[in-house]
Amino acid sequence: MAAVSISPYHPTSKPPKPTFPALFSQRLNPYTFGAVLLLCFSSYFLGVWHHGHGGGGGATSAATNLVSIIPCAPATTTAAQINTPGGKALDFTTHHAAKGGGGGTAAGGPTAKRNFPPCASNFSEYTPCEDRIRSLRFKRDRLIYRERHCPAKEEIVKCRVPAPFGYRNPFTWPASRDYAWFANVPHKHLTVEKAVQNWISYEGDRFRFPGGGTMFPDGADKYIDDVGKLINLKDGSIRTAVDTGCGVASWGAYLLSRNILTMSFAPRDTHEAQVQFALERGVPAMIGVLASKRLPYPSRAFDMAHCSRCLIPWAESEGQYLMEVDRILRPGGYWILSGPPIRWKKYWKGWERSQEDLKSEQDKIEAVAKSLCWKKYVEKGDIAIWQKPLNHLGCSKSSRGNFCPAAQDADKAWYTKLETCVTNLPEVSEEEQVAGGKLAKWPQRLTSVPPRISRGAIKGVTAESFQKDTQLWKKRVAYYKTVNNQLDHAGRYRNLLDMNAGLGGFAAAMVKDPVWVMNVVPVHSTNTLGAVYERGLIGTYQNWCEAMSTYPRTYDLLHADRLFTLYDGRVLRPEGGVILRDDVDMLVKMKKITDGLKWESKIVDHEDGPYEREKLLFAVKSYWTAPAGSQLS
Repeated sequence: MAAVSISPYHPTSKPPKPTFPALFSQRLNPYTFGAVLLLCFSSYFLGVWHHGHGGGGGATSAATNLVSIIPCAPATTTAAQINTPGGKALDFTTHHAAKGGGGGTAAGGPTAKRNFPPCASNFSEYTPCEDRIRSLRFKRDRLIYRERHCPAKEEIVKCRVPAPFGYRNPFTWPASRDYAWFANVPHKHLTVEKAVQNWISYEGDRFRFPGGGTMFPDGADKYIDDVGKLINLKDGSIRTAVDTGCGVASWGAYLLSRNILTMSFAPRDTHEAQVQFALERGVPAMIGVLASKRLPYPSRAFDMAHCSRCLIPWAESEGQYLMEVDRILRPGGYWILSGPPIRWKKYWKGWERSQEDLKSEQDKIEAVAKSLCWKKYVEKGDIAIWQKPLNHLGCSKSSRGNFCPAAQDADKAWYTKLETCVTNLPEVSEEEQVAGGKLAKWPQRLTSVPPRISRGAIKGVTAESFQKDTQLWKKRVAYYKTVNNQLDHAGRYRNLLDMNAGLGGFAAAMVKDPVWVMNVVPVHSTNTLGAVYERGLIGTYQNWCEAMSTYPRTYDLLHADRLFTLYDGRVLRPEGGVILRDDVDMLVKMKKITDGLKWESKIVDHEDGPYEREKLLFAVKSYWTAPAGSQLS
């Protein structure tokens, strides 16, 4: 029999003409033909029956099986054209890195029955759940008005948020750590207010970030070196960090060169656009505040927590703020504090506070830390460091009355009220044991089975399925790069958002690229975020029926695996990319939405071939801006 020639498959290539084996080039007798026909029909009906009873399909990630349907998914279903492999290829490259375009008109895109009109120019920096006007309706006590307060149904704005006139694609990493275009974040307030602290300076058409901070005017690099003389930042035992009240996130920016990944957050307040600057720099950050609700992270998430004059009243509210840091801090993790009241004997005049007041504040902080069973690790110069215990065996007797109820879910952190109690650690039998399980050092941590999985804490996920998930995502990301070759081009993308992260497989497969991924675990799905952090990755909880706590245009690429609703695209940068993976019927509905958003999009086949119902939708957000002369407000 002659060999069959098969061309390599590519989702944007034209399908090859079929070639037939020599068997069918000969004349068949009726009996042979009938037998072949019977086999064909039998195989077809067996396949139909198998699909209808849950069988078939390509390889499925462990996380895919954990997702429940999000109740706010659009109900409308209409047909949309599926692009065949021979259709037009999408252009993923950038075209506006040097000059601003605009004029207020959206670039083309397929005609859609449902259109989303452009928003007014003053919506350019709209953050729906941290809206400055809406926030004034809420209490100022404990900064509650700075928390998430999303619009009611009748207040939801359904329009496309414009980029400011003159918007350019951000500098590529690592240059973006030090520079950002003025046109992208047109605010000079911080250049005046923080001039002596070297936060940010304005130079012609761009901002420069010297790396300074309120307590490290000589630069974050030197400050981190000082911290590194007190605790080990080099051996891989510290991988994840959280910076409370981060400013423009210079601390997190300079930790990246030390393989430490930092979740930086700050409220949307009088320090205009500080988180927006951080994300423009290519540094992980979110809008957030420590007020009356838990932070949107699981328990035992971070190896290190940091506050450098972050203005959080740690000793107030019966110690609830430090109790929240304790909840998200890993056993054996460190809390670093610089700024008031540390070293008050030297700085009290400059801080314009009395010595008695500052001493009292530090005494209260020390008392709360002691009630958490923390030990004072070191205090040297401007820096004080406390360490959380490996377990609660040694402190349970003295603090038993202060522990939270055993039945409380320590990982529940979406609009969850803060309580005045110490979060329980998983039980251990020996004082040297790490509660919840010891983590491997980075980079082995990425591929080691997370303790939450090995202990059976995540229903439906085993060590074996975790390893399979890791390999599956390597295969998927390799396929993505054949469709969107810009994914393999260093510098094209920096900030990535995985909207339904599962076990963090997508981020793990991208870890060698110069990108970082915000791993989002929807609150309606199985809670896997703790395992994501145990891999040395970062992320947050999110209800995708609401807007995310970030500014417009903060991500270069959105990825969603089996997410049964589509976010409106506010957070995506102009010419940013989207990869959606779902059942073909769901992607058809999603394509109707992307068409209405004026994005160019295309549905392509699964990496295992055209016969899988699961497909991929690749899209590119069109470049457009507000008209020239428009004002931000």
